[in-house]
Amino acid sequence: MTALWIAHVTVTDEARYAEYAKRATVAIADHGGVFLARGGKFEQLEGAERQRNVVARFPSLQAAHDCYYSDAYQEALGFAKGASQRELSIVEEID
Repeated sequence: MTALWIAHVTVTDEARYAEYAKRATVAIADHGGVFLARGGKFEQLEGAERQRNVVARFPSLQAAHDCYYSDAYQEALGFAKGASQRELSIVEEID
């Protein structure tokens, strides 16, 4: 079954976060991930609003997990820390 990364982000340092995004894009693609939403317009209906919302689909929950813990993504994540406030979940899709 496929799985989704769902991230809600408030960017506090645009330059550092841009470097994160550039590097994370490569790590995500290397694990079979494709973006379904990346920024763009949104309507916040409940909970805390974050200015950036991202959804990526992976071929499996394991692929999404492996991507997050990969050396390439962890290196990219170093640029997001201190440059954003974020929540990230992995959710298995249903058939």
